[in-house]
Amino acid sequence: MSEYLPGLAGVPATKSNISDIDGEKGVLYYRGYPIEQLAENSSFEETTMLLLDGELPTADALSEFSQQLRDNRWVKYHIKELMKTLPATGHPMDMLQTAAASLSMFYPAKDCLTSQDGCEDINYVHNMTVKIIASLATVVAMWEHLRNGYEPPDPRADLSHAENFLYMFTRKEPDPLLAHIMDVCLILHAEHTINASTFSALVTSSTLASPYSVIAAAIGTLSGPLHGGANQRVLEMLREIGSPERAEAYVEEKLANKQVIWGMGHREYKTKDPRATILQGLVSKLMASRGAAANPLLETALAVEKAAEERLGHKGVYANVDFYSGILYNEMGIPADQFTAIFAMARAAGWLSHWREQLGDNRIFRPTQVYTGKPPRDYIPLEKRS
Repeated sequence: MSEYLPGLAGVPATKSNISDIDGEKGVLYYRGYPIEQLAENSSFEETTMLLLDGELPTADALSEFSQQLRDNRWVKYHIKELMKTLPATGHPMDMLQTAAASLSMFYPAKDCLTSQDGCEDINYVHNMTVKIIASLATVVAMWEHLRNGYEPPDPRADLSHAENFLYMFTRKEPDPLLAHIMDVCLILHAEHTINASTFSALVTSSTLASPYSVIAAAIGTLSGPLHGGANQRVLEMLREIGSPERAEAYVEEKLANKQVIWGMGHREYKTKDPRATILQGLVSKLMASRGAAANPLLETALAVEKAAEERLGHKGVYANVDFYSGILYNEMGIPADQFTAIFAMARAAGWLSHWREQLGDNRIFRPTQVYTGKPPRDYIPLEKRS
C-alpha cells in the first residue's frame, strides 16, 4: 500500500529549475537570483524573461519583449462585450477565470499541442505567453470600469506593464512611486515553486490542453482563501480588529478557538516570508512619501504580527506575502476584491514558465490513491434489499 500524505505534503511532484525556496532561512530564488535583488533592481518585464528563458536578457532582447507585450495589450471587442454580460457584483476572480477561458475562442491556441510529447515550437510557446500575460492585465483593469458601468480606457503603448495597468485601472497618469511599487509587487507575486495553483497548471498542461485552459485552471485554484484569496481576508481581518490595542485579544481568541489568523504561516517558510518583508518596507515608503505619521491599518497589522509571532513563532509561524500586500494595495486605492486578480496577472508569468517546462518533458499526471471503501461484493437485486 502506498503511503498517504494529506495535501501531498513534501512529495516531489515534478522537477523544475525555475525557482527555489529555503524555508528555514526565509530565502526565495528565481533562477538562482534572490528575490530581494530582483525587487530592488529588476522590472516585471525583465523578471518574466528570466523566469521564461532561465537567464537575464540583453538590453535588445528586453526591449523587444517589452514591445511585444505592449503590442498585445488590446483584446478583441468580443471579450469586452462578454464581460459586460457578467454580473457587476461578481468577484473579479470569477470574471478573470471566465475571460481567460474565453480567450481561446477568439485566439485559437492548440495548433502545436497535437503530439503526446508536448510542443517543441518555442515561437508558439513564446507568442502564447506574451499574449496571455498582456491580455490578463488588460482584462483586470477593464473590469474595474465595466462593473461600475463605464467604458474602460484603451491601453497605452508608451507605458511599462505596471504603468499601463495603473493607467487603465485608474484612468489617470500613473504616479511614478505607485508605478514602481506595482512593478515590485508584480515581481514578488510572479512565481513561487510548486504551490497549489502552479500544480493545477501543471496537471492541466500535462493533458496538452490549451494554454488558456491552463491559466483558467490556475486562476480557479488561486481564488481560494487558503491560497491567493488570503490577502483580501487579511484586510477584512484588520478592519474587524479596528485598532492595535485589540490585536492581542483578537489573536488569543482565534488561537483558543483554533481559527485561522489570515496572513500568518506558510507551508514552506519557518521564518518570515521574504516577500512580506519587502512589502512591509513598501508600505512604509508609501506612507513616508505622503507625510503620514501613522496608518491605522499598518499599526494594527504590526500589533497582530507581534502578538502572533510571540505565540506562534516557536512553531515556525510568521507573516506571509498576503499579510502586507492587502494593506499596500488598499493604500494604493485598489478595491479589496481586486487584490487576488492582480496576484493572478503577475503569477501568470510563473504559471506559463512551468507550462513551457512541462511541455519540454511531458507526461500526463496520473497519481494513485489509498482506497478506503468497501471490499469487493456482489450486486443485490432491488427486491432482495431490506
